[in-house]
Amino acid sequence: MPSSRGWPGPGGGQVGSLDPPTMWRATTVQACGLWPFAAGSGAPMSGVPLGQHLHTGAAVCGDPISWFTRARYISNPSLFMLGMPGLGKSTLVNRMLIGLAATGVVPLVLGDLKPDYADTVRALGGQVISIGRGTGGINVLDPGAMGAAAAKIGGARGRALEAETHGRVLNMVAALVSIVRNRPMDDHEQAVLSAVLHHLHDRTPTGRAPVLPDVLEVLDAGPDRVRAVTLDRGDDARYRDIIDPLHRSLLGILDGPLGDTFASETSTRIDLNAPAVCVDISRIGEADTQLTAAAMLAAWSDGLGSVATSHALADEGLAPRRWFFTVLDELWRPLRAASGIVDRIDALTRLNRTLGLGDAKITHTLKDAEALGTDSDRAKARGFVERAGMVVCAGLPRNEMEELGRTVGLSQREIDLVSSWSSPPGWAMTGEREEPPGRGRFLIKVGGRPGIPINVNITDTERELHDTNSRWTQRRLEAR
Repeated sequence: MPSSRGWPGPGGGQVGSLDPPTMWRATTVQACGLWPFAAGSGAPMSGVPLGQHLHTGAAVCGDPISWFTRARYISNPSLFMLGMPGLGKSTLVNRMLIGLAATGVVPLVLGDLKPDYADTVRALGGQVISIGRGTGGINVLDPGAMGAAAAKIGGARGRALEAETHGRVLNMVAALVSIVRNRPMDDHEQAVLSAVLHHLHDRTPTGRAPVLPDVLEVLDAGPDRVRAVTLDRGDDARYRDIIDPLHRSLLGILDGPLGDTFASETSTRIDLNAPAVCVDISRIGEADTQLTAAAMLAAWSDGLGSVATSHALADEGLAPRRWFFTVLDELWRPLRAASGIVDRIDALTRLNRTLGLGDAKITHTLKDAEALGTDSDRAKARGFVERAGMVVCAGLPRNEMEELGRTVGLSQREIDLVSSWSSPPGWAMTGEREEPPGRGRFLIKVGGRPGIPINVNITDTERELHDTNSRWTQRRLEAR
């Protein structure tokens, strides 16, 4: 053992402390001659480098797409992340986003609320679209790239893509109505709305997309195609009684809190050739829950429609094949916006495996699902976790971990470990800011496998691109 005076230095003097040894990586074939007692740590090495294993120090790599396509560890290219605020959830997803972009995967951040990802997308040379009052809007009736692709492809496949476009538009308008009403649309109203959209499609000139005010005009006019699904039997009073609730709800969208964002043409369409896309909705106020949820759903619908369009063009040899990685952050916001919204989210995101699409859904706790209004909605929201190929936990209180354990299958040691990361930081004695003990620590769970605990240390570049406390930091620098 070395003496307290330290080890001899290169010139015969003493050095004050023991320097850490140099670490090298080699294959077992090479390393066994130098160190014959090597043993594998079991850490996965396929995908984006995430961090180090907490117990072995081994590098851990992973992301939903690599683990689905190359490693085949998971059967669904999806990730569900839970954890308390401020522990680094979006930082880890940002790292996956950067790493996947380097392999040619296209990141899509569909509704950036803070924003957490806009600077990263800009640094990747991607497209950032701002949505909010006075800054930009989305026309939910605009078929966008999908409509243009349907016309370009033509034939039976073009008609099938056109039908998919109709379904997506119908789903999105129904979601807006559900948000305004705080309950789902009635089935007969969806039939009426579908007939209105077909009528508008047949009569809108090529190169122009209808807008929501056009829907009101068609309801007022009452063409035969729309009347046929109301079963009014030629009675004008009966027709008005049937369509008036839908008419009032659409007026509520146009004249209420959602109006100027969804009433006019799309300000900027998603560029299918961009290396990354971020829809920035951070200018919408925190308290404006209806508009936030509506903007998120509209961004998801537009983004996932663009993914389907890209694959349809690739199938016809009209565009290169591309894979996509979507980030759906702050999932709890649209879930709480209105009863039945979980159905809309489920419809938008369920088919990612068949779309060449990986996704990351991020929220705080399972209680976000428990706060929903009906047992059916709560069960569907829990299904997001159950269907996820990867579940990643940052620090959570013990009761939350025990609840999650009933869904995911966590051991008592894993529950103890992750709940210990939810402790607050210590009392700083030097005036410097203390870090929470769980910041940068995550547990990765895949099916019944033992969890992989990792520690993530971010680089200076990542720190500059992703500072969720930037406004606080700026104020502190100005105070100096």
